[in-house]
Amino acid sequence: MRAHLRAVTMTAAITLAPAVALAVAAADPAAGAEAAVADATTAVTPALIALQPADGAREVNPDTHLVLRFAQPPVLGASGLIRIYDAATGKLVDTLDLSIPAGPTERTTLPQAPYLATPYVYADGPRATNATTKAGTPSTGADPGDPGRYQLTIIGGFTDGFHFHPVIVQDTSATIYPHNNLLAYGKRYRVQVDQAVFGKALQWEFSTKPHGPAKDTERVVVSADGSADFSTVQGALDHVPDHPAKRVTIFVRNGDYEEIVYFRNKRNLTIQGEQRDKVRIHYANNEVFNPHPPNISTNEVAGTFPSRRAAFAADNVRSVHLRDLTLETTLQGQAEGLLITGAENIVANTTIIGSGDALQVNGSTYLPDVKVIGGGDTILGRGPAFFERCEIQSQHAYMWIRNPAGNHGNVFVGCRFTTLGGGQTELARLPANKGRNYPYAEAVLIDATLSGISPAGWGPVEGDVSNVHFWEYNSRNVDGTPVDVSKRHPASRQLTMERDAETIRNYRNPAWVLDGWMPPR
Repeated sequence: MRAHLRAVTMTAAITLAPAVALAVAAADPAAGAEAAVADATTAVTPALIALQPADGAREVNPDTHLVLRFAQPPVLGASGLIRIYDAATGKLVDTLDLSIPAGPTERTTLPQAPYLATPYVYADGPRATNATTKAGTPSTGADPGDPGRYQLTIIGGFTDGFHFHPVIVQDTSATIYPHNNLLAYGKRYRVQVDQAVFGKALQWEFSTKPHGPAKDTERVVVSADGSADFSTVQGALDHVPDHPAKRVTIFVRNGDYEEIVYFRNKRNLTIQGEQRDKVRIHYANNEVFNPHPPNISTNEVAGTFPSRRAAFAADNVRSVHLRDLTLETTLQGQAEGLLITGAENIVANTTIIGSGDALQVNGSTYLPDVKVIGGGDTILGRGPAFFERCEIQSQHAYMWIRNPAGNHGNVFVGCRFTTLGGGQTELARLPANKGRNYPYAEAVLIDATLSGISPAGWGPVEGDVSNVHFWEYNSRNVDGTPVDVSKRHPASRQLTMERDAETIRNYRNPAWVLDGWMPPR
């Protein structure tokens, strides 16, 4: 099997014979076609026409996914093993067992769990991986539940692990996801796929690059086709140092990146997409699929246990810039396209798509020219966040902001709010949350363009509103005319230049909103 797999010249209805046809077709396409024709009466699996990495491929990135392309959409079996061996030693490196469900599909009905009594510990130093630590190893006293019940992998050093899909089928392609960080540089690997997985047994080999980029490099490149330094965004993030001497840029070429991205403790890092609408980083993740531990809650207060429900999460980071990207979770429910926690971070010219809580921002963040699309409570978090020239689209209430007294909440300057679905909704709501209120909630709109906003504009609001800042200045309709604010919720307030000139000037200033930090504009 030294030759690369080549396309088999046959109609889509004719398939490769089980077990050995792949090796036959790779060495002799004509013989492979003959074998397939002979077995056409019994075969049920569409022809396999390409592999990435190909059989015999060299210089493969260790973070590669394994992509199989068929002549017709394949049917994924509910059992069978995918095994990866060190071809030189015969050692088993990784196993994926398709009889194990990917993750839960229904919300668990557990009592409300407490928050951590002390802040979650973010330790510096070497990050735990699947190669050094068993996925499901709990951190900070978290109850791991039953770690063998679902698929589990460590991403970004989070030892508690993430549920994931070992194989994802999209149209005529099936992508195999090895556990993160188990493949290494300078190795030759043999992949064996049981017949139960795709309807025929498969085997092929490839070799990885002898080494990766230098640790002190200031720029690495990601390409989904494997032609750059890394094949996945997570692979690049795992490689770059946490505290580089100079800013490091991860450049992501145009492509589709279906992966959960989670990283923590990074500083002085830019993730730069090639083109905003052509770099799509996405995954079907939400609070049900990757819930908080049964004994610890997440998301509500600073220092809490990290959330695992986002498609893309930047956790405890500082001076991280995300530019020209599309970040999306494709599951409904509580599911962020982006969850970012830290300080002095920038999200620029980026599209963020989610369901409930599409974007969560915790810590000083500047967001220019961002588009956020969600189903309701579309922007969540503790702030402070400064949005400039952004487009926010939501089917239900745009915000449920939860900032404390010590920092600002969400401030929007020159932004556009468009309600989806043809109805009307509110800019922000403030109900009690399991008995908890947010008396210092702040959402301020300066020079906003509004479409599909209810006459009340804000609400419902519960609890003490004396320190709530639901404020607007110069809100306009799409045609440029002033919005009728005569029926606005009594907890909100309309700013005027005659009375509030200094307040309006302050809210236009990012540094005033973002704890004294002035982002580059």
